[in-house]
Amino acid sequence: MSDIQKKNEFTDLIEQNQGIVHKVCRMYTQDAMAHDDLFQEIVLQLWRSYDSFKGDSKFSTWMYRVGINTAITFYRKKKNRPEYQSIELQHFRIAHQEQDENLEYRMQMLHKAIEQLNDVERALTLLYLEDLPYNEIADTMGITAVNARVKMNRIKKKLKDILTPHIA
Repeated sequence: MSDIQKKNEFTDLIEQNQGIVHKVCRMYTQDAMAHDDLFQEIVLQLWRSYDSFKGDSKFSTWMYRVGINTAITFYRKKKNRPEYQSIELQHFRIAHQEQDENLEYRMQMLHKAIEQLNDVERALTLLYLEDLPYNEIADTMGITAVNARVKMNRIKKKLKDILTPHIA
């Protein structure tokens, strides 16, 4: 395969599956600038390791694995950097229905709870929320399907504890 064919094939696969990269970015970043930086870093890592993709698993599974590993590395590097305040403007949206407002609030609360999870738990949660079967989650994470199921049950309990206010 020529370099041009390889580049075209890679570009087509990224265009078809870019939603995966965006989902990983949303799980590990707080603002648009960090999202864009991580997106570029993930695509770069996908390109660098494209020759290592043998087709033993689905391309999307391999893409999740590279994306999550890159995000975890990016997230850990970010923890070692000095904290900064985002100067991004707040975007206000007028809700058409109260139900939409409630759903948006619940989604924000869930996202904040997920932020409290460790790197591996976030990755498992992302894959679980994508409705991937446990065997695909296991392949992506490099663990057994039983281990993925056990870990996910523990994560669900942890999220429930975070989201449920404790009354003393």
